[in-house]
Amino acid sequence: MDLQTRKLNLISYLAQIQDENLLSEIENYILKNSSKDEQALHEPFSPEELLRRIGISEKDFENGRYKSQDKLKQLTENW
Repeated sequence: MDLQTRKLNLISYLAQIQDENLLSEIENYILKNSSKDEQALHEPFSPEELLRRIGISEKDFENGRYKSQDKLKQLTENW
């Protein structure tokens, strides 16, 4: 079963829940875990992580794996 189908099945299941306590528990679980994910997205990189990413970027540039500003502009015009 693909991810999209699983999501739709879960939505259908949630829509049929009549137990207020169960729904509250599910809601609290989702809110608790989504706030952790959002916090992780906003945490600053450590100096080591920044250096690692710089190294990857430099290798990508040396190997021609980059897009020029003009190329990016062309790509975004079709969005």
